[in-house]
Amino acid sequence: MAIIPEDFNVPSQYQHWVGDKAEDHIGPFFFYMDGDQPRTAFRVREQNCNAHNTVHGGVLMAFADYTLCMGANGGENESVLTVSLNSEFTAPGQNGDLILGHCEVIRRGRSIVFVRCQLTANGETVLMASAVVKMLRKNPS
Repeated sequence: MAIIPEDFNVPSQYQHWVGDKAEDHIGPFFFYMDGDQPRTAFRVREQNCNAHNTVHGGVLMAFADYTLCMGANGGENESVLTVSLNSEFTAPGQNGDLILGHCEVIRRGRSIVFVRCQLTANGETVLMASAVVKMLRKNPS
């Protein structure tokens, strides 16, 4: 069954990344490529919130990881592995918010990519993150 952005009140320019069951269960998460930089989105639902009705930090970190990996693989269907991820929480996201992500590649090596991202809700930064992501070699057919 297709996961459609509009069903989650996410703008139609975003698309669903097929194949990650964990991200679909948590989110689902959506993206589009703005040149070589991904833009990501996810609508906060009650199941994503903690006892304060704000987005659970682990959910934000999972969404940041999604955004950072999209930056590393350029939105292509290339497998990646997060080596390290650092997060700074700066404000809470609320139930119903549209969380938007933007990723920037800092440096790209042969198999390692250094990336950082910013997640916002209602124009306010809720999380900043940086990561080291390893590009996995494609298996020869």
